[in-house]
Amino acid sequence: MAKYQTQDIRNFVLVGHGSSGKTALADALLFKGKAVNRLGSIEDGTSVFDFEPEEKERRNSIDLACAAVNVLGRELNVLDAPGYSDFSGEAVSGLNAVETAVVCINAAAGIMVNTRKMWEQAKKVGVGRVVAINKLDQDNVHFAKLVASVRETFGRECVPVFLPAGEGPSLRGVANILEKAAPDEYKALADEAKEKLMEIDDELLMKYLDGRTVAPEELAKALPGAIASGRVVPILCTSVKKDVGIAETLDFIAKYFPSPLGVPSRKGIGPEKGEEIVRPADGPLAGQVFKSIADPFVQRLAYVRVYSGTLANDQPLFNQRIGKGGRIGGMFKPFGKEQRATTSAIAGDIVCVTKVDDLNTCDTICDPANLVKFAPLQFPTPMVSLAVEPKTKQDLARLSESLQKMAGSDPTFRFERDRQTAELVISGMSRLHLDVALARLKRKFDVQVSTKPPRIAFKETVMAVADGHHKHKKQSGGHGQYGEVYLSVKPTARGQGFVFTDSISQGRIPQQYIPAIEKGVRETMERGVVSGNIVVDVEVEVTDGSYHEVDSGPESFKLAGSKAFKEAFVKARPVLLEPIVNIEISVPARFMGDITSDLNSRRGRIQGMDSAGELQIIRATIPMMEIMDYETQLRSVTGGEGSYSIELAGYEPLPSRLAEGIIAKTAKHDEEEE
Repeated sequence: MAKYQTQDIRNFVLVGHGSSGKTALADALLFKGKAVNRLGSIEDGTSVFDFEPEEKERRNSIDLACAAVNVLGRELNVLDAPGYSDFSGEAVSGLNAVETAVVCINAAAGIMVNTRKMWEQAKKVGVGRVVAINKLDQDNVHFAKLVASVRETFGRECVPVFLPAGEGPSLRGVANILEKAAPDEYKALADEAKEKLMEIDDELLMKYLDGRTVAPEELAKALPGAIASGRVVPILCTSVKKDVGIAETLDFIAKYFPSPLGVPSRKGIGPEKGEEIVRPADGPLAGQVFKSIADPFVQRLAYVRVYSGTLANDQPLFNQRIGKGGRIGGMFKPFGKEQRATTSAIAGDIVCVTKVDDLNTCDTICDPANLVKFAPLQFPTPMVSLAVEPKTKQDLARLSESLQKMAGSDPTFRFERDRQTAELVISGMSRLHLDVALARLKRKFDVQVSTKPPRIAFKETVMAVADGHHKHKKQSGGHGQYGEVYLSVKPTARGQGFVFTDSISQGRIPQQYIPAIEKGVRETMERGVVSGNIVVDVEVEVTDGSYHEVDSGPESFKLAGSKAFKEAFVKARPVLLEPIVNIEISVPARFMGDITSDLNSRRGRIQGMDSAGELQIIRATIPMMEIMDYETQLRSVTGGEGSYSIELAGYEPLPSRLAEGIIAKTAKHDEEEE
């Protein structure tokens, strides 16, 4: 059994922009809390949290990692999330497993794009927020200006609780103003901060204004709830390099961060009636998988946050997604790449379970006798795609299963076989995200692929009415082949699809051959007529024909129908339809002109604009073929401060000047194959 209770647990995740000192701070907290006997380092590859080969090579976090340290009798579960938006799905996982988000800021760089994004994501998820200003020992650091910037950007609820003695290379230490006198140079800031902190409780405020001393124990009762509700956002500061503020941060987390009992109980729904169910910590077992890892050499790991009840090592549990129960093979407390065996987990705990192949990210686990289902985590939509082909037959045999395992571990990585182009397409948050995924595909699963931009799935249709005719006649001794078909082709409403009409009269073609004509037309539509793309939104009417008593058969009419359709199609003003997407772009206001100009040059049509704090939201429609490289372009224009999302809106005719090139390329390809 655990040596602590639910009220002793503190779950928090370090988030923020890349190079804001998250991983270094996480390693320092473990070392200062004596959970490790050596300070982990990103530079020399000994970090507890950045242990994957790709992370060591790139020297930045790619995966969410977790470790625990016990301080003052409190069990601190430290989660370290990647700082770049390429791997933002990992940060989403972490935010959904904790009560508090520590938003880290590089003291020299200040607030950056992913600082804002993680702040908003934490606010959206509904967790408490704390700001940690790291790397306070660097040159050109001005703490007071940083605090002013944080308060201006994120609100007056942000209150400096730690104040530094000295700054930059002269940094000597920090003072927690809840427990120590502030350095002289920050006395005015400390007085303002203390008053703001006292406002979280009327009795404390009156006591403070009366000049009476407010004990840290009194604040320890009121502050965790204020942090959890967002009424106050403490600002801390540290320097890992100088070992300044680390011990104070550990103490602050242990004393003042909210416990799992200090936030509202988790709500779910009943699986049958859909009624709301509240799961208090002392209720029946309920938990949720917030991260999973698949590896061909190691048992599948599922990271579970327990919200209520107790999870025992040999306990039966029910998986709501698949609708059946099972038993876990083992349970561990995660500590970076290590898995430390444990026999049980209580409400608030974060543990890994093994040998449950059907347990995926977002799955709810619960007591079979007390069913509940928690809402799935909301991950960002993958934006960048690549077509992949296995390099060898051995790669082909393993590819699908390997991709399935990777997609199960990373909800922002997806793959599918495009039905129209027949390409296997992988999708992720960025090209860097896909590069890392492909490197892991090779390293973990020994599968190599070649990549290329995916083909645009154009479609063909017609804009006019035209007739087609073909007589298929072949004599080669014995029974011959004969079938003659007259038909017309005309457009239908966009999205209506294919309509086939039989208008044969007086038995010109026997009824048993009509399905063969339709089959010939359908197969031709699947292959395309002018560009090799599927034909849509046409009506085909069979109007006349002839047959032979002996030589006619289904195959003859299938061929005749196909050829007659092709003839009619090319005469009915064929056009290519291109996919159009709705795009929503978020950028700082200063980039508005560049972005709108670029959209116009890409045949985009702006539909509207909105403001969201310091960001401008641009909504537009744009052809898919115009944004295949948009991630790179947007990153270049905005310096990484812009982001976008897309969804398919429909299909529209491709301008003839562009269609001609695609048709010509298809014709050349067909000639080469012949």
